Amino acid sequence: MFRIAVWSLVGALALSAALFVVWILTLPASSPGVAPPVAREEREATLAALKPPRRARPLIAVVGLNDSTEVTDYLMPYGVLRRADVADVVALAMARGPVKLFPALTVEAQATVAEFDARHPDGADYVIVPAMSRDDDPAVLAWLKSQAAKGAIVVGVCAGAKVVAAAGLLDGKRATTHWYYLDQLRKRTPTLRYVADRRVVVDGRVATTTGVTASMPMALMLVEAIAGREKADAVAREVGLARYDVRHDSGAFAFTRAFATTALGNVLAFWNRERIGIALEPGVDEIALALAADAWSRTWRSHAETYAAAGPVTTRGGLRIAPDHVAVAMAVDHALPPIDDRPAMQILDRALGAIETRYGARTADFVAMQLEYPRPPRNLAR
Repeated sequence: MFRIAVWSLVGALALSAALFVVWILTLPASSPGVAPPVAREEREATLAALKPPRRARPLIAVVGLNDSTEVTDYLMPYGVLRRADVADVVALAMARGPVKLFPALTVEAQATVAEFDARHPDGADYVIVPAMSRDDDPAVLAWLKSQAAKGAIVVGVCAGAKVVAAAGLLDGKRATTHWYYLDQLRKRTPTLRYVADRRVVVDGRVATTTGVTASMPMALMLVEAIAGREKADAVAREVGLARYDVRHDSGAFAFTRAFATTALGNVLAFWNRERIGIALEPGVDEIALALAADAWSRTWRSHAETYAAAGPVTTRGGLRIAPDHVAVAMAVDHALPPIDDRPAMQILDRALGAIETRYGARTADFVAMQLEYPRPPRNLAR
């Protein structure tokens, strides 16, 4: 009987492996393409919809769940808008205490939503909603509904669109989201009208974006809507983004064969996980820090950890980042070069280049696909 049970188990495993291989082969090899142009009239309409609803100097709230909020979704809009200095920007949490960002970093929010409401009973002009570990947190949904009712423009960044949808704010609206979560969003909100090939979609007082790195063009479009094209172009040059309009090639981002096999291979290499060290220095650019930590923690081969001689460390934009380790140095498998003054998007490109050197081109493209970063997909079909 034991022998029969063993052979039954082996047979079941073999069948599962065979079915998995068949499934992998049904996936597309790659999804390259060219982002189509966007008509000037559409761009102007998008900017007009993003104009400040009330204040000449708008009030912008970036909100996060304390236990898990996406790092770049939270820090990039905050950093871009603080750098632009065209609005009052505040990083919020649902409760007191640190905000644990995923897949890396921990920050101290500048206020809770309750404290924000007490200071600003008439609400924010804009509320930015990152991806969160839960789409249906009752306190988050209630607060978003209250802010929308007070007239705020609500912006769902990446999978933050699912949170906005759960609050009922995308019913019957045109919208987009991260490519991986599109089916979930459609099931949750059947009346939603998906718009392809756009990094940012605005319908009424609700905006949504595609994947993680779309928070950069979204924030720059807010800068332009508030202060004009010249100001937005200047900030774009500072952060190293040559173009920040809404055009996007949605077809280039999908669950491809290369994506699936890279994910599987990196997961199975469990014996070869690496710790990546990032030194925190006072005044560090939170945008560049978020992009570097996010990229290295999405390889599924490594995880970024921060250290500082004392903590927390205050960033360029005034946020306090709590180091994972309070130490002058730490033993790691690979220490990143310091986050210097080069433009933030160059830091991301440098990180992807280093990931390619360390783990191979497929892993670098795997990370870019997760970030929905329009990096040339030269290796996806190999």
